[in-house]
Amino acid sequence: MVHLKVLAAVARHGSVTEAARELHYSQPSVSHHLSRLEAATGAKLVQRVGRGIRLTPEGQLLANRAAEILGRVDAAANELAAQVGLQAGRVRLAANASTLSTIVPKAAASLAQAHPGLELSLFDQHPVEALQMLRHGEIDVAIVFRYADAPVEEEGLRLVHIGDDPIHLISRRPDDSLANHRHSAWIGGCARCQNELTAMCRYEGFTPRIASHSDDMVVVQALVAAGMGVTTLPGLALRAHRRPDIHATVLTSFHRQIYAATYGEPPDPPAVAAVLAALTEAGL
Repeated sequence: MVHLKVLAAVARHGSVTEAARELHYSQPSVSHHLSRLEAATGAKLVQRVGRGIRLTPEGQLLANRAAEILGRVDAAANELAAQVGLQAGRVRLAANASTLSTIVPKAAASLAQAHPGLELSLFDQHPVEALQMLRHGEIDVAIVFRYADAPVEEEGLRLVHIGDDPIHLISRRPDDSLANHRHSAWIGGCARCQNELTAMCRYEGFTPRIASHSDDMVVVQALVAAGMGVTTLPGLALRAHRRPDIHATVLTSFHRQIYAATYGEPPDPPAVAAVLAALTEAGL
């Protein structure tokens, strides 16, 4: 198992030095584990390129499988811990900026009071990256969102519904209709958000002309305030940051669903279950 951890670390960093630093091993120890793994598999897994190394196709294949295996081993260990009961431990959680600025601090405060020995380690990640980290066993909980009519992309994961987040029209003047801006310039966000923006506008009978792009809620609001376009934002983004010189109007027909995602068969490890309960209680 140690050999696989070493290979996975080398794959992440593309460097023996960085892998050794992450694992707190010496560089010769990392090289030794790689050599042992090559001997065990009968395959050349790494090759030197200049002063660094690169995985061979066989090495990349095994590294991908190693990430999955290590993730499942961690999940199994957590499930075993569930048989013992809630203990002081560490839960790794990834979420985007708006969620980390709103729901998560409230949940963290509740956890600190109820379970002072529980450490909550946070990562600022977009949902797609958070889910990838979850599948690879790098985190324990990912907070993700899904629009009402979007297909389920979290196959193999378990979802706990935290709440529904309303979508707002963001403009310089009070306005409650997307259709009023069929000729306006629009500001698009992340790929999923932009797809949903386009779908909402088409539902209202037009295709938006997206002139600017940013998934930073501070930047987007500044662009709207400067008259560079209109956009939509979820309620959590506005709770995290709200300029006084813009108008936000709830679009009652549209919202996104917020979920906490975990990986593995139930029951959740006690520490993870405590985090999920705190997130659900924090709600929207």
